[in-house]
Parts: sequence; structure tokens; C-alpha cells
Amino acid sequence: MESRRQPNVSSTDVEPYGQEGLPLKEALQRIQIALLNNRLKRSTDTKAKVSLLDALGRVSAESVHTHEAIPGFRASIMDGYALGQASCPKVGDCWQLVGRSYPGAPFEGELVAGEAIRILTGAVIPKGSEWIVPQELCKLCPPTNTGQDILTLIKQASTNPWIRAENDDFSAGDVVIHQHVRLMPADLARAASCGLTELEVEPKPMIGLLISGDELTPPGIPRASGAIWESNSTLLKTLLARLGYPIAECLVIGDNREALRSSLLELANTCDVVVSTGGVSAGDTDWVRPLVAELGEVDFWKLFLKPGRPFAFGWIGDNVPFFGLPGNPVATAITALQLLWPALQQMEGLIEPIILPRLQVALIDEMQRTPGRPELARARLEIDRDGALQARCNGSQASSRIGSLSGCDLLLEIPAEMADLKPGTKLWAQLLRLPVL
Repeated sequence: MESRRQPNVSSTDVEPYGQEGLPLKEALQRIQIALLNNRLKRSTDTKAKVSLLDALGRVSAESVHTHEAIPGFRASIMDGYALGQASCPKVGDCWQLVGRSYPGAPFEGELVAGEAIRILTGAVIPKGSEWIVPQELCKLCPPTNTGQDILTLIKQASTNPWIRAENDDFSAGDVVIHQHVRLMPADLARAASCGLTELEVEPKPMIGLLISGDELTPPGIPRASGAIWESNSTLLKTLLARLGYPIAECLVIGDNREALRSSLLELANTCDVVVSTGGVSAGDTDWVRPLVAELGEVDFWKLFLKPGRPFAFGWIGDNVPFFGLPGNPVATAITALQLLWPALQQMEGLIEPIILPRLQVALIDEMQRTPGRPELARARLEIDRDGALQARCNGSQASSRIGSLSGCDLLLEIPAEMADLKPGTKLWAQLLRLPVL
């Protein structure tokens, strides 16, 4: 197997990609290849059978086939009458009404020419019938000497027989659920329609989170001068939970080298992946990145991106991936969405990780900007009277300003070379919306 090893960048002085860092697309590709080539640690290595309701959002561990055709019988597509014939009727044709077929209460006999039954949507079509006529095209006449109502076609029927085939949804042996797909409501409803009650799913990767910084004070406790209330743990716990990845363990540690080393080892021993915020830049107390290099390796650090330059990816030991996110909350959220989320999906076994859909929008307001790095700016999606998609930036784009994330619908993709942007400027944007069905 090809080695996952990349150029070693354990020294804090090494700049393997120049001062600007690694482009976002290349960083994602490097992470995906490294995860693919490495036998990842799995703390919970067993697959599990769960109920359909508990399978929501999980990744299927096996392909599931249906053992019979679904719905399993020919059914009427509308309320009307089943005719004892296989050809399209003509205006003036008549039939004796000999019974009815309702959902769950089928007509037990067989129709012959000149006979019809009342039938409702979804009901079983009896033998001898190959045609349904809608009720609004027909008229019921008083009973004849046989005591049976007479049905007459008073308006021309279409050439559609309005019959749902017995294998309209599935034939016997068809795949109901494919392996390694995210199970959504429509998938689970499809499984239920085939009589299934549970599915086998892949285990979720256990995430260990390390928050570092001497300046951090827990919310609810008075803060000292120069201190800030710690918010990254709340941000990442809720963001990752929203994406379907709860954090198993979280540690908040000051800028103490030995304490951070012990914390990294503890999380690597109990979790499948370690995520940190802060400590991966080049400051005097940024211990996390050099510690990861000591305990394993740093595959790369620095992104050519705003916000999010101080990002690191590597390994603790041989098989625990490490994601060092920036300390500023906006950069933390952006890099988590762009790099950590796809990696977690890959670790869970998803063949095609969900990515944020892209669309083109026009700026509503002017945006001041200095060329330099490509940027993911936070914005809200609006629609003008003509239905055109527009973007309104969420105020200051500083990476420390959590407010720019509030109500954010879009991440505007601004190329590195772009300077001040005028109203009406067209940009590509990532849509921050999750699939529903």
C-alpha cells in the first residue's frame, strides 16, 4: 500500500509552501488521500443494527435488497371504475357494476367483458381488468332487471389506463438501500415501504476536542483583565452536532506544554480523531503543532485562505488524524466546514461526502478589500423582485467577530486578486443549507 507520509514539517521554522500556505482545494485533497491510505483507528469498530428512526443521518453499512415486488399488486392510480377489458373505452359504452375494491378490502372475483367495479386510489385491481376510468367521466344509471347499477362513459377517456404496476417501486431483488450512503428520511421511508424495521449502520468517529489558551475563561465565571470567555467549545460542539458528529470528549487547557502533551495523548488514546483550536501558529506559546510533530507528524500547516491561515493537519501516533483549527472563532468554523467535516464523513464510510452547493450571487453592498489571499466571506442570501439571487455581507469580516456567523446563509468565494468590490459584482458562493429529504 502506498504510504500516506507527506514531507515532514515538524520544525516550527519550516515553510514548505511558502509564506502564504497551501491552497484550500489542495489541502482537502491531501487530507482525503492521507485518510484513504491509512488504516484509521476505530474506537467503536463494530457496526450496529438500529431501528429506522435511529438510523436517520447515519451511514449504511450494507446494501439491502427487497425480497418481493413493491407494492406487490396492481393498484389503481385514481378513484374511478375498473373495467373488465384491456382496451380504451368509448363514449356511450356501458358496464354492469358488480362490486367494489377499496384499499385493504379488494374485490375477490374476476371481471369479464361488460362488467365493472367501483375502485378507489391504491386499491387492488382484480383479474380481468386492464383499464381504469376516472369517476368524473362516468354516470351511474338506475339498476336494470338484474338489480345491478349500470355505468356509462359520458366523456372520452384518455389512453392512460391509470394502473400502477405491481413492481412500480421495486422488483424482487432490487437494491432498496445502497451501502455507504447517508440515510435520509426518504431512504428510511423507502425501507419501511419494503417492510424493513432496522438497518445496519457504520459507527461514527469519536471526536476528541482540545481547546487551548491561557486567556480563556469558562462562561459564567468572572474574567480577569485581558481574558476572554471561551466560546470555541460551544461553537464546535453545536456545529458538529448539527452536522451529525457529537464530540465525545472536550478538554480546555492553558498554554502549558506538558499539560497540552498529556491532553493530546489522552484524547488520542480514547478517540478516533483529535481536533484542537489554537496553538498551531508560530507564537511563543503555540505548543500544539510542535507537540503533534513530536508525538506523530504534521503533514502540512498554513492555508492560503482568509480566514483560516493557521490550520494544521497531521497524525498523533500512527493512526489518529489530527486537525489543528485556528483559535479565532470564525476561522474555526470556516476550516471545520471546509476540511474537518468532509474528513469526518470519509472516516464514517461515506462514499460521496456531502459538500456545500455553490451558486452565483450579486453583491448588494460595496465591500472593501485588499488583494492577497482568497477569502470566504460571510453573507446573507436575498432575492430581488425579479428572482435574482443577491448577497448582503454580514458586517465586519474579522475572524474574531462571531457576529458575522449569525444568520449566515452564504460563504462568498472571493478570489485572491480581487480588490474593493462594487455593488452588483457577481461571485460564486457556498450555500449553508443541509439536505432535508
